[in-house]
Amino acid sequence: MKVIFRVDASLLIGSGHVMRCLVLAEALRKKGHQVEFACSPLKGDMRTFIRERGFNVITLAAPQRVIEPQHDADYEAWLQKSVTEDAQDFLAAVNTADLVVTDHYAIDAEWQEKILAVVDCCLLAVDDLGRCHRADLVLDQTLGRSEVEYASSNTKVLVGTEYALLRMDFSNKREAAISRQLSDGPLRVLVSMGGIDAPNATLKVLKNLCCHVNADITVLLSPRAPHFQQVNEWCFTQPNVRHQEFVSDMASLMLEHDIAIGAPGTTSWERACLGLPNIIVPLAENQQLICKQLVKHDAAVCVDIKDITSTLHGTYMRVIERWSQFKEANLALCDGRGVRRVVIEMEQLASKKRDGVFLQYASQEDIALIYEWQSHPDTRKYALTPNVPKWNEHQNWMSKKLQSTSDYFYMVINREDRSKVGAVRLDRLGAGHYLLSIFVDPNSYGRGIAFQALNAIDDIHPDVTLHATVLKANVASQRLFQKARYQQVDEESYIRQPID
Repeated sequence: MKVIFRVDASLLIGSGHVMRCLVLAEALRKKGHQVEFACSPLKGDMRTFIRERGFNVITLAAPQRVIEPQHDADYEAWLQKSVTEDAQDFLAAVNTADLVVTDHYAIDAEWQEKILAVVDCCLLAVDDLGRCHRADLVLDQTLGRSEVEYASSNTKVLVGTEYALLRMDFSNKREAAISRQLSDGPLRVLVSMGGIDAPNATLKVLKNLCCHVNADITVLLSPRAPHFQQVNEWCFTQPNVRHQEFVSDMASLMLEHDIAIGAPGTTSWERACLGLPNIIVPLAENQQLICKQLVKHDAAVCVDIKDITSTLHGTYMRVIERWSQFKEANLALCDGRGVRRVVIEMEQLASKKRDGVFLQYASQEDIALIYEWQSHPDTRKYALTPNVPKWNEHQNWMSKKLQSTSDYFYMVINREDRSKVGAVRLDRLGAGHYLLSIFVDPNSYGRGIAFQALNAIDDIHPDVTLHATVLKANVASQRLFQKARYQQVDEESYIRQPID
């Protein structure tokens, strides 16, 4: 399919929207889809950077005037033109597309309706603000976001960090992150305030750290940042501070550090995926919800930019003292496989399929339903442990499973009516190896649910080795795993090697 991203970067907008769109674009390209970007020429834009990543950039008509934002959340100023003008410029440059992706705080239902009236395409809206969209699918990766907040859009919504758009490097590195430990020697601190950092929080943090802690510090700040030169020159005067303008492998860099100090945003989910304890410094109003949610989940501590001098050191010491707890809290928030899940939904959307199944994280609400299925005679017939567990034993077992930061527990959902028709569990055996367990609602036997669920697992977890144990007497399940291309290694053991 042909996908067009309508997204901008500038000194006003920052780089986050483009960066997360690039993650999605790279995943789509890997699966053979044609991807292009449509961007306005703005001061501090990233059109050259996008081209360097191998994507064609359609440059829209330049703004005719400078619009000064009236406040921090004046998103209309981001376009530097009216919504109608921008939509007309897009339509003048784009003739056809199978799917248009919008990721822009100035673009919502008004812009989208103008495009859909002319272009025969599907539309995905990436958002963080809970606005109304005229789209076939809405994606909001914000922690704690609810589908209800997009009720006015009257469409399918993907919400939460389960769908966080992280490069696949992060899910690949997560196995190593699970066993990470705090450094024995000088601690390693990563400071990253985003691509622009207009208020120069970077330098405030650095000066405070160097006065109070003995640590090796890495600073990430782009030459696009207005205070780049000032920060760069200061770093040269400090023997324990290393300044990097850009890093291509952020996952590896995060694994090398013990604690991070940075602005909220997509980087928050990167840190969470790798279990990196962090201190967050919000730089914009739209980052406040992320801050509150991270603090609520005990994954980070928030320091206001005006309080850096007075509170940063104490906060830093607090995080170090509870380092292991912060690590586990972060790991629980994001598994780094969101981009795979989003690509699946985009392909479903473009193909106009409405059948099949998808996987959704199990929750406390599913404990009773799982027990009902587990207690059914047909389920126990070929279970490795034939006796039905007691209710309280099941509750304790499943609650513990749901809290695990290394295992996966999915409900299998029917796409047509969103009913729950089965469950799949991946229990970690060791780095890159998982034991797979699958069972289907007894009322849904004979519908191919298990085979579809195994295919869905392949789409989300293609990079790990899966093991399965199937009793010799369970002929139907033996056939299932053979059909799903698992290799039989003995009478009751099957294995699926990485396929990515």
